[in-house]
Amino acid sequence: MILADKIMNLRKKAGWSQEELAEQLNVTRQSVSKWEGARAVPDMEKVVQMSRIFGVSTDYLLKDEIEEDNPEDNVQVISEQPLRKVTMEEASEYLECSKKSAPKIAFATFLCVISPITLLLLGGLSETKIIKLTENSAGGIGLCVLLLLVASATGIFISCSAKVKCYDFLEKEPFETEYGVTGMVKEKKNQYHPTYVRLNLIGTVFCILAAVPLFAVMSIADKDIFYINAVCLLLLMVACGCYAFAYGGTRNSAMEKLLEEGDYTRSRKAKKGLISAVSVSYWLIVTAVFLAAILPAKSSYKGSSWIIWPIAGVLYGAVASILNISFKHNE
Repeated sequence: MILADKIMNLRKKAGWSQEELAEQLNVTRQSVSKWEGARAVPDMEKVVQMSRIFGVSTDYLLKDEIEEDNPEDNVQVISEQPLRKVTMEEASEYLECSKKSAPKIAFATFLCVISPITLLLLGGLSETKIIKLTENSAGGIGLCVLLLLVASATGIFISCSAKVKCYDFLEKEPFETEYGVTGMVKEKKNQYHPTYVRLNLIGTVFCILAAVPLFAVMSIADKDIFYINAVCLLLLMVACGCYAFAYGGTRNSAMEKLLEEGDYTRSRKAKKGLISAVSVSYWLIVTAVFLAAILPAKSSYKGSSWIIWPIAGVLYGAVASILNISFKHNE
């Protein structure tokens, strides 16, 4: 094992980011990145500092033939159990699966967002007598379409998830990578970065402009059918934005998992269970509120029940941001 891999493995075992190690050594994050990518070599002073920080000998760091340092020379034992190692073949296969799954996951996300459109549109058309459908018939057809789209999206999510099931440990457990894996993934991430930024920009623009049809209708019309059409167009534009976010995010998160960066650092993985529990509980509550609003026969909230979802989405973003800020503060 070369010095670059030893530095990266020891840093990850300690649960530190590149920034945190750089702060302890009084160097820049870019310097640590170059050491771990074998593009530069730390001077002897930094090697001695790292030997003290990690509790290993300088011989262990400098001599490639020494794979495991003698525990008797260490101030502390870094890890009691060996970590799972990701090979170059496994990393390449995982990235290829994520690349193929990205458009499917994005399309499934698109289906989920547009699923209420038929329900809203038919409800509005029947209420204004533009089409000859009773409110119950319009609601029944709309709910059937909604459930069909959600079921289709769920099937796509499950199918894509099953293909990478064996790689679930990447976002749940600490691991090591074979020599060359980190460099390969970083190169791919740098190549993909302009596309990722462009997709995020497109998604942001769509989501911001989605409110324009609604504001335009408010200024030129006062009929309910125009408002309903504007809301449907709003959902369609948001769905396009979500497609871009999901497409770019799926591929970028796969690379971050292999690099243990972003939301997949070791400290974040330890809190993954709490985040999942909060997310599941939140959306179960939102779904229960929505069903309570639309199911009662004499409910007066049916016509405006769609507003629950966009409000819930905005509030979920706020909840997620608060959790992230809290975790970063603790770190």
